[in-house]
Amino acid sequence: MVIIPPVVPPLPIEKPYARHLAPDAPFAWLRAGWRDLMTDAGPSLLYGLFVFLLSAGIVGGLVWFGWDYALFPAIAGFLVFAPTLAIGLYAKSRALEQGEPVSLRQMLLPKAVAGGQVLFIGALLCGVMLLWLRAAVIIYALFFGVRAFPGLDHVAAMLFTTHIGLAMLVVGTLVGGLFAAFSFAISAFSIPMMLDQRIDAMTAIGTSWALVWNNRRTMIVWGGIVLVLFGLSVATGLLGLIVVFPWLGHATWHAYRAVQ
Repeated sequence: MVIIPPVVPPLPIEKPYARHLAPDAPFAWLRAGWRDLMTDAGPSLLYGLFVFLLSAGIVGGLVWFGWDYALFPAIAGFLVFAPTLAIGLYAKSRALEQGEPVSLRQMLLPKAVAGGQVLFIGALLCGVMLLWLRAAVIIYALFFGVRAFPGLDHVAAMLFTTHIGLAMLVVGTLVGGLFAAFSFAISAFSIPMMLDQRIDAMTAIGTSWALVWNNRRTMIVWGGIVLVLFGLSVATGLLGLIVVFPWLGHATWHAYRAVQ
């Protein structure tokens, strides 16, 4: 009698993501991102122009309606939501990688392999940004009470020449840093991952968090680069976003590829 042994299906193998990236790896991502930006640069620059016009419109609207007290928190909150806006840039980098044609329409309407799961992270980041805006207003009220916001012409003197203003800056920076660190950890790799893989939102968020934690030194360098380039964009009246935003978006795709 012939005994046929049972067939045991292979167990799934955990994807071996890179956990020990070199601290100078972000500079390679920037070089690769610049190469993608300059390859058929038109769609990327138009994408950056769209982000600039959207940002300028929001800033103008806040000033127009007299909500200038929310201007600085809103600018900081942009960094929280920006990874979601950059998904079209990830799509272009993926198309270039696969030798496919690039068009602005495909960038504005990208097709994520994970489907609607991307919307969950977008909604989560939007919620975090709104929560940060509310926290910023509460911090102001805790230090200055019901005192009206003095306006953009006098805010620098209020913040930098008074003890209360300096204390509020310290506390606001610490609290804002916590919001930024959380948002950075859950979105650094999750959105390009969901564009590229069939994966649910919570798994992508958890994987991104773990990769950021296990590559702390590298990701601190990367976060510093993003902050500096964004600061330069703000210093140019947001005009720098036309180039900086697509550059960082393409570089983020290469950051995702680097951990695979």
